[in-house]
Formats: sequence, structure tokens, C-alpha cells
Amino acid sequence: MLRKFTTVCLAAVCALSISMGASAEPAANPSSSSSGIKWPESQALPSFAKVKHLDVADVYDAPGDVKIMLATLQGIVNRNQPRIYLLENQEEGKMTWLNDLKVPYTVHDDPWELVSDFKKEVKGIIVYDPKVPDSINVATTLAGLKDAVVASPELSAKLTAAPYGLKVLDDLQGKFKDKLDAYTWQYENLWKQTTHRMLIGLSPDTSVKLPPGLPQSFKVVAEEKTQERDAKNRKIYDLDLTSFLGTDAVYLRFEDAFQQDGWGSAVHEVTVKADGQTIAQFVPGTDDEKPFLYDAQGSQLSTGSGGHRFADNGRYFVYEFKVPAGTKSLTASVDMWNQFKVLAGNEAPPSSEQKEPYGYLRDYAVANKAMVFWLGTNTPEQKALFDKILADVPAGTPYLGWFSNDTEGEFNGVELLSNHSIYVLAADWFSNLTVFSGTENKGQGPLPSDKVKTPKLENKIYVTYTFSEGDNFQYNQHRMRNLWDDPNRGKVPINWTSSPMLYDGAPAMLNYYRSTATANDQLIAGPSGGGYFYPNAWPEKTLPAFLKKTSSYLKKTGMTVPYVLNRVANQNVPLSDSVVKAYEDNYRPNGLLLSWEDHFGVEILNGNLPVSTIQGISTVQDGQKILADAKAKWDGKSPLFVSLGLLAWNMTPTDVVKLTDSLGPEYQPVLADQYFSLIREANHLPKNP
Repeated sequence: MLRKFTTVCLAAVCALSISMGASAEPAANPSSSSSGIKWPESQALPSFAKVKHLDVADVYDAPGDVKIMLATLQGIVNRNQPRIYLLENQEEGKMTWLNDLKVPYTVHDDPWELVSDFKKEVKGIIVYDPKVPDSINVATTLAGLKDAVVASPELSAKLTAAPYGLKVLDDLQGKFKDKLDAYTWQYENLWKQTTHRMLIGLSPDTSVKLPPGLPQSFKVVAEEKTQERDAKNRKIYDLDLTSFLGTDAVYLRFEDAFQQDGWGSAVHEVTVKADGQTIAQFVPGTDDEKPFLYDAQGSQLSTGSGGHRFADNGRYFVYEFKVPAGTKSLTASVDMWNQFKVLAGNEAPPSSEQKEPYGYLRDYAVANKAMVFWLGTNTPEQKALFDKILADVPAGTPYLGWFSNDTEGEFNGVELLSNHSIYVLAADWFSNLTVFSGTENKGQGPLPSDKVKTPKLENKIYVTYTFSEGDNFQYNQHRMRNLWDDPNRGKVPINWTSSPMLYDGAPAMLNYYRSTATANDQLIAGPSGGGYFYPNAWPEKTLPAFLKKTSSYLKKTGMTVPYVLNRVANQNVPLSDSVVKAYEDNYRPNGLLLSWEDHFGVEILNGNLPVSTIQGISTVQDGQKILADAKAKWDGKSPLFVSLGLLAWNMTPTDVVKLTDSLGPEYQPVLADQYFSLIREANHLPKNP
């Protein structure tokens, strides 16, 4: 959804238990006496020394190689005590969380001042190979093990010269032939030296920051004016591109005409003719497409409808067609559907295909001496190595980061990790985790929502609203903060999925949400409890122990209602009887919110546990239609329960207020706890376990 933790026992004695403390391997121990990191066996994530003062540098517009160099420096320095803070993101405001920490800080106009100030704590440089991007991750792993910074070949020349005078410890240029070679070498040579208490999955690079807008020649040549989601507008659209002739190429850009709800351009086939002669014809995802795909950006491929490429929300894709000299007429015939918006131009637009390294979670990987890799499940060789790594760590180990291949990679990746009893914290865009892990929890008192009384059960339509993305650690840092600061928050009951692991990883953030919550805000556990995993895919013998270990985090954070995602083979599936029993026995929830579907419903599983299926919405209009349809089918003789999921990337509390204000008196929004208490009462079940 969405995006991403060990006492070692004798197997004969503890076959059914998991541990969250020391690794079975003689791996690196970041909590040694030489560091300020503490990581008790009972704790999911490590705690860093208390933050007292921060040196701050703004790297938002810095080149990628500077970002990764400073992030790895940050990891080395902050391992002893958090002292470096990097301004990498401005979604929630560059200084927002920094100011909330309420610690003194010094802002450095020149980020290189940090290198000068802390160079004595660094033992040298690891140089990566730009020709093999995945060497960036190997270099990051080496940096953690050797107390070094990661540098491009160009930066290494600057760092070895005065006034820095750092020496090169390892130069990875020419060492690896490809991605698999790099990670195989890393596994064989570095794995035993790294911590086995966490895994880090990071893309080695990301798209460079693109300037806003498009070249002036770009104009809209086709656009769907209505919100189509069921492909009923599918046909071959003929586009006259003749007016764009005049240079050696014409570009077609496909995007989403209604970016708020995620049903953008879907393209099955493209045929381009110059003066009646075919110069391009392909189905996306085939080899025929490759010569023309100029910028895939965040678009995705699907095998449905004979194969198609689609771009939802703010994503897009661009094709480039070289035009024969002297062409008088140029046309494109496109088999497409849904909410397409097509632009054409004859100037090469900026491309996201240009990549660069980045920082973010790398400080945390370096500080904890974790191995960093980026393996997928889509090729047998990568999956085999991925399996080897996962098999080497204890059940209940956290995987911080994300997966390649976007949504398909998420589903396959989470399922694979779940098969190995490993859970995900989507954290690849979490910034300054080595700082936030050095903040303190401010108590575990009741939240305002805990004091809200459950209304009297009546024949009404009870609605509970739940924001998505709580599996996503970085969502708590970025998007959720924006939503939370919406002035209309608190006017309507809303459930906020969040990560209970903020308790260890970012107490200051948890403190902020808890201390500013209103009686209409309930924090609940994001999928699927103490981390993101698919319970049916998790081995039955280790699930109860894992839930028991992580149940304390739900209680300490107040996130006692879990939202569960449960997928097998890329399909949402019902909870098995053993999974239901494991949740009942170990989390003892009032009820479970389940899945993200095109329908809602309530079931009582095992005769005692209410499970409410979430129907997802991405616009106010979606919610209005679903609730109107529910009312039309309701007999009014007994209460009806509707759970709506709010797509966090599209909707805001202001939207929820607008939706609620449009409803009649027969509807009553309630928080998750009240929702399940009412369901229990309506079904004559015992009160909260």
C-alpha cells in the first residue's frame, strides 16, 4: 500500500518462538561500547544517544553524490551521538520536525563545513562505480563497516586533497560486472560482518529532480473529460501530429487527466505513421517498445488487456519518435482508455531516466552496520540470493526500505518476506532516522479518543473513516504531517493508520501526534500490526510469537486496533482460522479492519472477532456514491456498518468534513473503537476483550 523487527534459543527448546535481540551470527554489533547505540533484546529497533545539539545542512538541491557522502558521514558521526541533521525533504516543511525537536542547532550555509568539522571521525572513503549503480549499496555497507564515507570518483579527488586529506579505503570501480555480481560478492564477503538484526533494502539511485513544467512546444492532443475507471471509453484514438513537425523527433507524453483518484492513461498499442508509412508499432512491455520509450518515469506495466502501460496520479510516460527528413504528415493511432491525457511536443523534455545517488535512510544503515541491497523477485537469480539473505536472519527481523518494480514488487516482496517471518517498514525516504532514534518518549497516558464514549446503538448507518499508508514509516514523517496539520482535522472522527514502531525509531514524532490529537483522532496500527506483512503468508508456527512480541508496541502507542492487509499470490484473501486465532490470543483487539476492496462488509470470525472490510475511496464523490448506495439497499430496521478507506495521497481531513457535511442524519461517523463496540453490541458479543 503502500509502503515498508532477538534472543537466540536452542531450536529444541524455542522452536515456536521468535526473538528480537542478538543475531545467531557473529555479526557486527552497533551497540558496542564504542557507540552510543543501545539495542536491548526486547527492543525492535535501536535507541541512539540523546540529541543535545545539531549541526544542520540543507542538501535539498545538492548533487546526488554530495547527498550520499553527507548521509554516510551522518551515519558515522551519529552512531556515537546524533549531531548531524540534513534537510533533504520539504514536503512537510524543511524545518518543521527540526524545530519540533526543541534542541539547539546551528545551520551551516555550506554543507562541506560538516566534512571539515567531523573529518577526524572518519577513517576514509569508499569509491563507488558509476557504471554499476548497485555498487553504491555495496559502498554504503562498506562505509558502515569501515567508518568511511561514500564518494563518487569525482568527489573522491576533492576529499583526498587539502583541506580534507581523507584516504581511499576501497575503490569499487571495475570490481563488479553487474548488479547480481555486486550483491553476490557483498553476501559472500560482507554479510557475516554486518548486523543481522535488521535488513536494509534501498534502490541505489533515484531520478534527478526535474524542473517544473514542459517545453513550450508541448500541447494537449487528447484528453478524457469524464472520470472513467472501467475502460468503457477504450478505442483507437487517431492523433494528428503534423503540426509538431520541424525537428528530428516528436514526443508523446501520457498522464492522468484526474490525478486525484488514480485511474490515468492506459495504453495497449501505439502505431505511428509518417506520410502513411509505419515508423513505429508496439505493445508496451515488449521489446518493440524499448527503442521508443524515452521516459518511463513511475508508469507501470500490466499483462491485462493483452498488455498495457498505465500512469496514475502524478505519474507519466513519454515516447520519442524520430521523424524521417522531409516528412509532411505524421499521425499516431493509440489504443487507450480510462482517464488519459496526452500531450505532444517536438522539444526533448527533461527525463527522469537520468539517475543519481541519494541519502535518506543510508545514515541509519551505516550507523547500525547493516547490509544494503536491492534485490527483486522477478528474476530467478535475484530471488535466489534474496532467499539466502532472508533465511539467514531470525524470525521477526525488520526489513527497512522498499522494493523494486513498484506495486508488483511490493506485493511479491512483502509476501516473500512474510514467508520468511520478516516484516517491512517502508522507510526508504525517511530522513534523519539516526536523529529521531535519539529522542525520548514522553509517556504512555491515555489519548483524548480513549475518553470518547460509545454512542447509544440505534438503527443508523455507522461510518468509520480510515487514512491509508500506516505501514509506511516515512508517511508518518512526511505526508501524514501535512494531513495532520489540516485545520479541519478534529471536526470529524478519523482513524489514522500509523506505525507502532515509531516508539523505538522516532519517539519525537509519536509524541507529536499523541500530544496534538483531538478526541476525533484515533491512532491505529497500520498493516498488519507491528509492521507490514501478510498474515496468511507468514508461517503458522512463528506468527503467534511474533504477534505476542509486538503486541506491547500496540499497547504502548495506543494503536490497539490493527488494520490488516492479507495477500497471497497478488490477491487479497480471507484470514485463515489460525491467523484469526493468533490475533485474538495475542493482540486481543476489539476488532480488525481488513483489506482495501471495492465493497464493504462485516463478518464475525471464530464467533467472537468482528472483521470489517474497508472499501477504499480517493475522492469525496466516491464516498458520497458508496454511502448513497448503502442507504438505498438498507432496510433501516437494524444498524448498518460501513468502513471507508481514505487514500492518503489524495484525500485530506477537509475532504472528509465535506463528505460528512453532505450526509443526512441517518449517518453517524464514529472512531474505530466505537465502531467495533457498536458492532459487538449489535451482534450480542462480549465487550472489548
